[in-house]
Amino acid sequence: MFESDKCEIGGRLLTIETGKLAQQADSAVTVRYGDTVVLVTVCVSDEPRGNGDFVHLTIDYEERHYAVGKIPGSFIRREGRPSQEATLAGRLTDRSLRPLFDKNLHNDVQIVVTVLSTDQENDPDILAVNGASAVVTLSSIPFYGPIGAVRVGYLNGNLVLNPALPQLNDSLLDLVVASTREAIVMVEAGAKEVSEEIVLEAIKFGHEANQEIIRFQEGLRQVYSKPKMEVKASETASELLAAVSSEFGHKLTEAVRRTERAEREKAIEAVKQEAIEKLKETFPEADIDAALEDQIKKAARASILEKKQHLDGRQLKEVRHITGEVGFLPRTHGSGLFSRGLTQVLTITTLGSLRQEQLIDGLGLEATKRFMHHYNFPPFSNGEVKRLGSPGRREIGHGALAERALAPVIPSEDEFSYTIRLVSEVLSSNGSTSMASVCSSTLALMDAGVPIKAPVAGIAMGLVTSEDNNYVILTDIEGMEDAYGDMDFKVAGTSQGITALQLDIKLRGISYEILAEAIKQAREAHSEILDKLKQTISASRPELSPYAPRMYKMTIDPSKIGAVIGPGGKTIRSIIDEAKVTIDVENDGTVIIGSPSQEAAQKAIEKIESLTRDVEVGGVYTGKVTRLTNFGAFVEILPGKEGLVHISELADYHVAKVEDIVKVGDEVMVKVIEIDHLGRINLSRRAVFSDLSQVRGAKVVDSTAAGHPPRKEQERRPAAHQRDSRDSRRRRY
Repeated sequence: MFESDKCEIGGRLLTIETGKLAQQADSAVTVRYGDTVVLVTVCVSDEPRGNGDFVHLTIDYEERHYAVGKIPGSFIRREGRPSQEATLAGRLTDRSLRPLFDKNLHNDVQIVVTVLSTDQENDPDILAVNGASAVVTLSSIPFYGPIGAVRVGYLNGNLVLNPALPQLNDSLLDLVVASTREAIVMVEAGAKEVSEEIVLEAIKFGHEANQEIIRFQEGLRQVYSKPKMEVKASETASELLAAVSSEFGHKLTEAVRRTERAEREKAIEAVKQEAIEKLKETFPEADIDAALEDQIKKAARASILEKKQHLDGRQLKEVRHITGEVGFLPRTHGSGLFSRGLTQVLTITTLGSLRQEQLIDGLGLEATKRFMHHYNFPPFSNGEVKRLGSPGRREIGHGALAERALAPVIPSEDEFSYTIRLVSEVLSSNGSTSMASVCSSTLALMDAGVPIKAPVAGIAMGLVTSEDNNYVILTDIEGMEDAYGDMDFKVAGTSQGITALQLDIKLRGISYEILAEAIKQAREAHSEILDKLKQTISASRPELSPYAPRMYKMTIDPSKIGAVIGPGGKTIRSIIDEAKVTIDVENDGTVIIGSPSQEAAQKAIEKIESLTRDVEVGGVYTGKVTRLTNFGAFVEILPGKEGLVHISELADYHVAKVEDIVKVGDEVMVKVIEIDHLGRINLSRRAVFSDLSQVRGAKVVDSTAAGHPPRKEQERRPAAHQRDSRDSRRRRY
């Protein structure tokens, strides 16, 4: 049966419909906000697989270009692999819902979000989170929801609920908050150096706004929800956990409490091998692995809570040893190497012309992007052997987070007319490689001479809780603390404020108070890291690398752009090919020439100047004869600009035939004597002789940039009526 319900959020109606579309799915809803519409479906497999506490959840976010009235720009004219924006929207939904699934659910669950329509004002990613919550709430799958999700902006000193996409360009904050009735489950934010106080106020504002969305879904659940499938831990799993705990619990606890990572991992592996050998006759090996992981997790958490320190022996607020280096690579435009404990990232900066901006063929407003950050996580960084392939969701997500953290300090196009690409290569991983990428990227940008507004530091905060509500917050978590802890809270910012946040948790929510404490603790770590970065390089280098292109900016009359471009781009391509430069022309007349060679750039500048220069009456030009008539010769004095030298103006004596003086291809010096009301240019060669014989102060405009090298005019021809050969005259004039 088709049913629909709605509620008002941020002054607009949020509508959820069920029962009309995708009726063979376990559950399906259509969510509408403004004119943005998404279809969300969920299906669950009949049989469980595996063991442990891993939820086999897959969330696919499918963009359809018809949603915004576009035909895909690819050669085959259909959607291909998900865009970066689609991948990030899928991750946003996954991170919001995953903590609320029953850990004993081992069936495969797939949620598919399909964007059917978008008005480019209401972002479908928020609808995806709310729709995914609603569809699971109404399904047969056990779920500790529902949740609500909203976006919060900060405009003109005010917090704004679900700002329209165009408003986000002016907002100091772009924050997404997902929460249950009791607690916060996910935070994602980009900010322009916003204070911690404003960010915390925005999180509380978003959490309160979510309550109406949650009440809305609870109302739907009472009427339309399916009976929930039964999920419980197997008796075999319980028996195995008891055996592992009684026989190997003490050994694993001793192994986990070794502070050196290599020794700890070696000791844990030895206990695991011993347990497998002893228990494999009774239990499947995969189940033994899962039980051992559960016991290791308990031992690690107990150690942190009891000793009130990191697994490696550090104090809770202590940051691992930091080193930094710049100029690591000799031929790149900039490079920065950052190490924090066993986490090590090398970032490389590459500068290019504005024409190398990334074109965005998606559903959003942004058409191009001139700042890009890419993140690579090769298997050797973890000491593993795996197949290399294209970047996965994790790599795309970490790269986008670092990009978001750095974007507020990147100079504007007017200040720095370059496309900027950063590539972070993770060389060694032991926790928080995305935040290490932020730090190494700061070093690489400064090494490349990019005038960033301020250095940016990043840190990952952890959390371990106990059943009696005791908890500890850890600064700078390492790999095992990330894997077995309750929170991975990444915080990036400058000395002035926050630039990016990303909260992932394994609990069913955390309190506002814990978040506030973690953000305050992160600020202390930022100060320490920023000091280390400044010790490595105190400011952006004043000069670019000799291997980086130089960008030269000039301004032309916008009405002359066509002359620079030429028919079908012929003129500008000829300049690029001849001068070996890049040229970008903006609609306002701004022209940016890029080249490592100043000489080549100057050559291009002179050519463009000659193309856009106005012909001046009284000006003297060196031009090329283009055609002859019986009444005179036409001379191109500037590219695309011809004038007539009447036969009477070819010489200071009587000329019987034009061909006696010049021929096509000759270079001659002429003076502009008139531009008539029709724009026709009249030239004189005779006037040049007169000027040269009298005063040398006549204004001379050189047109060498048009491809016509100047000839040295003789002071005057021989005595009147004396005839020279045509070659002699050509050399002379």
